Amino acid sequence: MTDGKLFYTIGEVANMFNVNTSLIRFWEKEFDIIKPQKNKKGNRLFTKKDIDNFHIIFHLVKEKGYTLEGAKNKLKSGAQSFQESTKENLEVIKSLESVKVFLLSLKEEL
Repeated sequence: MTDGKLFYTIGEVANMFNVNTSLIRFWEKEFDIIKPQKNKKGNRLFTKKDIDNFHIIFHLVKEKGYTLEGAKNKLKSGAQSFQESTKENLEVIKSLESVKVFLLSLKEEL
């Protein structure tokens, strides 16, 4: 997400997480921290903050195995501190993944 865009379509967000657009719409209804704007046609436009929140939800539900109710409770219980620590952890994971990609490409060149 270093392309400098302000808004992302639902299709772009679904591709980022390798999920169907229906899951993005469902999570939008289930989690009140996801608040996309809509254009005149009614298309959803997600901000970087929305995508960061999707990362947190995705991490809890898909990677940690939380139920939707459990994820909602986790987000509400220690909302600010939990979200900040989770964002930091996700940033570390993203950095490590980019290093991995770089090292694998370097290995292929050898």
